[in-house]
Amino acid sequence: MFSLTSIIRGASSLRASFALPAVQSPILLFTRNRGQLAPRQIKYIKRHKGRVPIPIGGSIRGTTLAFGDWGIRIKGNGHRLSAKQLTTAEDVIKRKIKPFKGAKVWLRCFPDIPVCIKGNETRMGKGKGTFEYWATRLPTGRVIFEIGGVPIREELAREILRQAASKLPCTMEFISTKSPPRLGRLLLHDTPEPPRTSLLAEAPTPIQPQVSI
Repeated sequence: MFSLTSIIRGASSLRASFALPAVQSPILLFTRNRGQLAPRQIKYIKRHKGRVPIPIGGSIRGTTLAFGDWGIRIKGNGHRLSAKQLTTAEDVIKRKIKPFKGAKVWLRCFPDIPVCIKGNETRMGKGKGTFEYWATRLPTGRVIFEIGGVPIREELAREILRQAASKLPCTMEFISTKSPPRLGRLLLHDTPEPPRTSLLAEAPTPIQPQVSI
């Protein structure tokens, strides 16, 4: 005869053998490029390719420095930068500013767009490709890196950011806190306003008619 304990143990082992494997989160499945910049949570695993935005609305947000004293921003056409490219440029800056005690580097953009790629010589159809890397779309004039925290000479900052810009696939320009904002390819310099005059001073004096008696 089988005891009740042995029957319960057998049922539990049979249930465990037929149990479905736990489904992991899509983020945990992306084992490639785990050491690079990546968002913690996403709503959709795959997204459309999209286009690099063109600043035509007149907004100059993100084109000037906000934290540091020196920085670089995109001068040529907008580009899609990957997390690996941004990490490589950031490592160059951190390595060069290490002798400056208290120096900081700020990354003004973040790669939160998943890029999916299909293999070469693959037939059309059968869905979108698999996840490959994270990227971000940056328009013309967007600031990417800033350095500061301690006083750094301009020639040293220019050389540090030049080496970082050489790791990026787009044309960059060196800026400071005095650099004007950029609207696309147009630099918005501060133009002095014309002096304001009162309406009473501009109004002509009325001519009184002469009456002869």
